[in-house]
Amino acid sequence: MAKSAGTKTTAIVDELVSAGKPWARVIEKGFSLRIIDVHGRQGVDFLCYNAHAPEERYHAPNTLKAAGSLCLTTGHVLYSDVARPLFSVTADTCGTHDTIGGCCSAPSNEMLYGAADCPGCRENFLSALGQFGLDRKDIVPNINFFCNVPVYDQGRLADAMFVESRSEAGNYVELRAEMDALAVISNCPQVNNPCNAGEPTEIRVMVFASG
Repeated sequence: MAKSAGTKTTAIVDELVSAGKPWARVIEKGFSLRIIDVHGRQGVDFLCYNAHAPEERYHAPNTLKAAGSLCLTTGHVLYSDVARPLFSVTADTCGTHDTIGGCCSAPSNEMLYGAADCPGCRENFLSALGQFGLDRKDIVPNINFFCNVPVYDQGRLADAMFVESRSEAGNYVELRAEMDALAVISNCPQVNNPCNAGEPTEIRVMVFASG
């Protein structure tokens, strides 16, 4: 097994996730998930759930109210709908992550960009969640790691909402599970806005014992 970059801990998972593909795994309490933007400027959509009671899941309002910011980074906590910690952000080398844009989908790609038959992260989420007995009703507003959605004066957004990512090759975000938590990733396939610089690429995911 590979050593995780920047730590002395042996990774129990070290996998590449191909461009446009989903990934999901239960991360045991106390273990860490590292998501690495291998080539840079790649969006990664993320959801998480209580692994033993998935009706408890990531809740953006609780998370953002506790953070006091739309911009999550090291030291912030991802809270559930009953205000319990799911994951803590323990490292972040990018510093720019979107918390309001949600996931792309085939219907939204047609609505926003006129792109028919263009599946997105929603379809990836459905595929991954189905392995755990979950479905459409279990998809909630998610985090988009490495994505850049600037909010201008008076709440105005960019024309495409997303602008080019600031993430560089090798940037990563690291999350420590505060309970046994199901982590679900869509390595975003979007080509209709700048979130992946028009060319989706692979990412690397690692799981290892914290500490």
